[in-house]
Amino acid sequence: MPFLGQDWRSPGWTWIKTEDGWKRWEFCGDDLEENDNINLQLLNLDDQEPYTPENCAFSANKTEKEEFNNVAKTQYFYRDKWIYVQKGSTRERHGYCTLGEAFNRLDFSSAIQDIRKCNYVVRLLQLIAKSQLTSLSGAAQKNYFNVLEKIVKKVVKDQYNPRLIRELLLHDLSATLCMLLERFILVGNVNIWICRLEAILSWQEQLMSLQINPQLGNGLNFCDMPLHMQNNIFHRFSDAWDIINLGQLNKTLHVLSEDSHLWKTLCKYHFTEKMFHQHLILTENGLVDWKQMFFRLQKFYPKREEYGDTLHLCRHCSILFWKDCQLALIFKDSGHPCTANDPSSCLTPVSPQHFIDLFQF
Repeated sequence: MPFLGQDWRSPGWTWIKTEDGWKRWEFCGDDLEENDNINLQLLNLDDQEPYTPENCAFSANKTEKEEFNNVAKTQYFYRDKWIYVQKGSTRERHGYCTLGEAFNRLDFSSAIQDIRKCNYVVRLLQLIAKSQLTSLSGAAQKNYFNVLEKIVKKVVKDQYNPRLIRELLLHDLSATLCMLLERFILVGNVNIWICRLEAILSWQEQLMSLQINPQLGNGLNFCDMPLHMQNNIFHRFSDAWDIINLGQLNKTLHVLSEDSHLWKTLCKYHFTEKMFHQHLILTENGLVDWKQMFFRLQKFYPKREEYGDTLHLCRHCSILFWKDCQLALIFKDSGHPCTANDPSSCLTPVSPQHFIDLFQF
């Protein structure tokens, strides 16, 4: 099959030969949820047009993208869920990749539906709100707030971790918007930004009034478990506020949540021994107050971050993408067009801060 693409060094698109001619191969995740049987209908081959020269320039058609973003509220649909991270011009590629372009291309709207990726996306949105909001393009800003709205709706529907969205993401975003509006730094219509700020405040009130529905049933609940099992569950938490909130249920759990060994384990999980000696807090009896130590250390040092799934960067071809475990298992596909002999050995997980740093020029 001859090369078809915009850069002669890239592997180009994937094509499949059918009775009607060559057609582009495209995996559709929505169809996979409806039917687990992988066939040509799931790949949407019947819905695709045969190859034409216009399809080759689909991603470069700015007029079509701008028209879509003006009439639609959803994120612009890109056929390829990856992006080439370019930091300089070459003979074949001119320009560079921006943060807004990456945010548009990497389909964060679908990522928040996966519980493994949700916390990762929330942390990334929080970092963008703190320092990179003004660097986003107009289309990227629209997608940013659309993704944020979908996260709030998901939290209200599933009642999943509302404190994370309310106290971290929405609080930081509203504070940033108020500061930027006072300094007249934001680019664009002021009324649009005021409407966005009002929407954020409305989402905060909505999450504040959210009532967690109790689970109905006569089965075993957390309070019925033996003490050693409850204590074991406490030691599994990596968030201090989860420990404190759980300890407010009854007196027994409160005693377990105040255990010095529990807070010592939490401190060692997030921080190093060298940090302990610089911010040591002792009680009246001369013992280390590990709970106070934790809250003091988190003011000076970042906490350890772990996510169920993250973006990945291929060191061989400099492509940033979501690694689909189901797709990799079924099709032996790395999730992006890679020419390396062993693509899995070239992948590097990208933390939210690393994602921001990739686009600092």
